[in-house]
Order: sequence, then structure tokens, then C-alpha cells
Amino acid sequence: MSRVSQAQALENRRRAVAAASQLFRERGVNGISVADLMKSIGLTTGGFYKQFASKEALITEAAQAAFGDLDVLLEAFDTAQGDHDTARGALVDFYLSAEHRDQPGTGCPAAGFAGDTAREPTAGEVRETYAAGVEKFAAWLSTDANADDGLPMVATLVGAILLARATAGTGLSEKILESTRKALAAPDGP
Repeated sequence: MSRVSQAQALENRRRAVAAASQLFRERGVNGISVADLMKSIGLTTGGFYKQFASKEALITEAAQAAFGDLDVLLEAFDTAQGDHDTARGALVDFYLSAEHRDQPGTGCPAAGFAGDTAREPTAGEVRETYAAGVEKFAAWLSTDANADDGLPMVATLVGAILLARATAGTGLSEKILESTRKALAAPDGP
């Protein structure tokens, strides 16, 4: 057997985390096995255990990577829109779109990891990572650096996208997206 170089091992780990980040959001943590994950990137299950102490360790890294992707997206909205209020409105429009609803694997980690994180009584480090990501997202959505108005906005967005995904293919899904966009655009929105 040939040994993998340190650089290749790091690349394999990066690929495993990226694939897990997408697949966990798409199928859920329990919807993808270690074997299926490693097969998706062309590696063996044995390679997983050379890289990660446990599946929970991978879930934590995958959640961190997913929230890192969200940070990049939020920064891109700020850059593209020029001012934060306009960026926030554009993000809400994107978040509550059919595109975001239909692509959970690359979508918001607050929605993608919510169910699994809530169901796992021993989520530990995963839950801490998730909470930190949600708080950072809420801070970005806040209208004032000292305000807590970003938290209800995160809750509204995540709840709406989860309901829209659960009802996808029905007229209700579109109603959820549209009515939530209107409610958040209203001067006294949630």
C-alpha cells in the first residue's frame, strides 16, 4: 500500500468536509453514512478514520464550513449592494426564493442543520458551532449593532424556508415564500 502525502491527506480532508457540508444539508446527518460520504469523493471508509475521530467531529467541521460559506455569501451581498440595508433586503429576497428552497445542499446552514442539531441530545460541539453561526447570522441581519432584531428575522427566515421545502410542489410552498417576503418588507415586519 502506498502512503498518502501530507498535502494529499489535507486535500482529502478538505474534500470530505466540503462534501459533508453539502450532503448533510441536503439529506440530513443521518441520511448519509460515512461509507456513502467517502464513496462520493472517491475514498474508502478507512480513509475517513485516518482523518476524523468520529462522525460527530466531521459534523462539527461540516457545520463550521457551511457557516463559513454563509459568511462569504453575506459579505458578497454587502459588497454587491453597496449598503447594508439594501444588502439585507436582497438577502431576504434570495433566501425566500424558489432557488434557495430547491437547493438545500448549498443553502443556509441554519436551516440545513436545524433538525439534526435539535434532535441530537448529545450534539455538544455541533450545537455550539450551530449556535455561534446562528448568532453571527442574526447579527448580520440586525438593523443596529446593539439590537436583537436579527434573531426574530433568522427565526422567520429559517422557519419559512423549512416550511417551503416541506411543502415543495404544492401551491402552499410559493405562498409561504411570497407572504414571508411581504411580511419582512413591511415597515413593522417581524
